[in-house]
Amino acid sequence: MPSMTKFRLTRRQIFIAGLLSGFAMTACSSPSSDDNSVSLETARAELEAGHVTLIDIREPAEQATGVAKGAKLLPMSQLGSRLGEIPTATDKPVFLICNTQNRSSKILKALRERGYPHVRFVRGGMSEWSRRGWPVTKP
Repeated sequence: MPSMTKFRLTRRQIFIAGLLSGFAMTACSSPSSDDNSVSLETARAELEAGHVTLIDIREPAEQATGVAKGAKLLPMSQLGSRLGEIPTATDKPVFLICNTQNRSSKILKALRERGYPHVRFVRGGMSEWSRRGWPVTKP
């Protein structure tokens, strides 16, 4: 019987350790936390309803493959010189979209440091938008 007690204790310890590591992973996953990102579905719906400004930060060669209708085109390489084109009014959210979300999540951090609390990035990016067959337009 003593070995059975030890087994239960070990199993319980493993269970608790798993829970704790799950919480730790959740706490450390800031690039995709809700205050930083939006789903592709949300981005599309909000853009189509006119509730957000969607900024496509891909480079012109990437944008030439198609952009979401109504998106503002502001290539990442031009962002420094065109920063004034990003709306500062916090009553209308700004969503950043790139090809996958790597660049837009990095740009988000830089913009937040410069006082843009209303900016978020779109998870999945234009590659996922296109993969789903959603409409795009030529710039």
